[in-house]
Order: sequence, then C-alpha cells, then structure tokens
Amino acid sequence: MTSSAVSLEAERMERLQELRLAVEGALEGKSDVVELTLIAVLAGGHILIEDVPGVGKTTLARGLANAMGGEMRRVQFTSDLLPSDVLGVSVFDQRRADFVLRKGPIFSNVLLADEINRASPRTQSALLEAMNDRQVSLDGQSVPLPDPFIVVATQNPQDFAGTFPLPESQLDRFMVRIKIGYPPPQVETRLMLDPETDRAADVPAVLDPRSLIDLQRDVDRVSIDSALGTYLQALVTATRSTPALSLGASTRAGMNLSRAARARALLNGRRYCIADDLHELAVPLFAHRVRLAAHAEGYVPSREEAEVAVRDVINRVPVPL
Repeated sequence: MTSSAVSLEAERMERLQELRLAVEGALEGKSDVVELTLIAVLAGGHILIEDVPGVGKTTLARGLANAMGGEMRRVQFTSDLLPSDVLGVSVFDQRRADFVLRKGPIFSNVLLADEINRASPRTQSALLEAMNDRQVSLDGQSVPLPDPFIVVATQNPQDFAGTFPLPESQLDRFMVRIKIGYPPPQVETRLMLDPETDRAADVPAVLDPRSLIDLQRDVDRVSIDSALGTYLQALVTATRSTPALSLGASTRAGMNLSRAARARALLNGRRYCIADDLHELAVPLFAHRVRLAAHAEGYVPSREEAEVAVRDVINRVPVPL
C-alpha cells in the first residue's frame, strides 16, 4: 500500500471515529445502538427505531441527522396526516398559468418520520417508492430524491393505543430495527439533573452529503468471500424452513445483510468481512421481516418474541471456519 493510500485510509478511519463520537454525544451509554445505526447509514439503508416513549428515539435520530450533515426534515406522523403532507402537491400558479410542484419534506437527505405507526396505512404506503427507488411519483412524473436519502423512523410498540401496524412490504424496506432501552443508571441520573439540555442539538456536523456518499462507496469495496456467501444464503434459508416462522427472510433481507456486513467491517477498520459480521447483524436485520407461526386470534407477537425465534434459528446454522 502506497503512502498516499495509507493516508487516505487513516483519514477515512478518523472520519468514521468522529462520526461515532458525535452520535454517541447525543445518546450516551449506548455505543452498541450507535454502532448498529451507523452500520445502516454506511450501508445506505433505512432505520426503524422501536421502543417505549421517552428513551431517546427522536434524540438518536436528530443527533444522527446533525452529524451526517445535509438537510434534515422532520414529520410528526399522526392519524390525520395525508400522503401529500409528506410527498408534496402540485398547485396552480396564476402568474405562470401552470401547475407548480411544492415539494414535501421527503425531499431531504434525512427524513425523520416520528412515530410512523401513528399514521394511517395509506400515508405509510406513500413512503414505499421513496424508500426503494429513491424517487416519488407526483402527477404522473417520477421526481428523484436527494442523494443520499435515508428514512429514520421511530415507532411505539404495536400494542400502544393509536398505532397502526406497518405492512410487511414497508417493514422489508427498513434495513434494521433498533431498540434503544433505558440508559445506564449513571447516565440517567445525569439526564434527570440536567433536563433542559438538548444533546442532539449540540451534535456537530462531521460529514456532508458528498463525504457520506464516498464512505458508502467504500463499503462496496469491502470483500466477502464465497464461503461467507454460502453462510449468508444458509442463514436466509434457515428462516424459511423452520416451523417457528410462517414467513422467512426475503431476498432483499439477504442483500441488506450482505451490505450491512461490509459496512460493519469498514466501521471496524477492515477491508474484508468475517463470519461475525453476518452472525451479529442477522437478528436486527431479519427479526422485523419475519412472521411468527400462528398464535391465538387477535394476539400480536412482541418484538422480543420475533428476535428470540430468529436468534434460535441463526444459532443452529454452522458458522464457517
């Protein structure tokens, strides 16, 4: 490796470390959550943060958006939110005697969809094309979204009042589902004694859109050998063949896991994947995409149950040596 290549490698690692520290400044004591979030960002995936209210879901999303740079727009999803409130609408301009597109908040680098499962299924489905194709269709025209474009959505548990379950087609477009959990006691004590501090607002922008795109392209250069490819396919197949699950992981889920594993390797200073990259990420990438086998009518399985079932399946697949 030439000296210039070594210098670029060191600069890249320094930039990733700055990004990690910046986001951890918004969400103290949750380095594992921050790492999983950054893996999804580097892999160009969308993020679903699910937990009870008041544990820092929106704080993490805002801190991440600030650290990434670029434009962030926040939408509070409610039961009366319409698709046009997110995508935009064409209005008639009398001066031009023509219709003009007024772009909605989705035209941003980071769309913070707060409490996404409080909106109706119709409004939720408006995000499907944007999340998959990075474009929206308005008045018969396909309008591209900014690059990069990432949806960071928060949601309350499904058994909370006033929530609508996300359809499987939309869940499959989220690369990861993340649980934050309560902060460590010493961090929680500090937060309670200083409740007015907005830690997300103090997060500096350590990247810009161009820099993030460069890092995402670096992910493509991380190698994954054929043995790991076979292991990856075996993980996906295992979720489809177990009686514990009535719906296994999709092909998109496997593709997402492959890219997320590369991002994890890059974040940890490697240019190659190892089995741990796939094994450690399988649960947060698969659990929200699968469906548990039939329960009693009206019973909604919890996130924890899905994760336990997927973890059990994953642990049965032999890890390549």
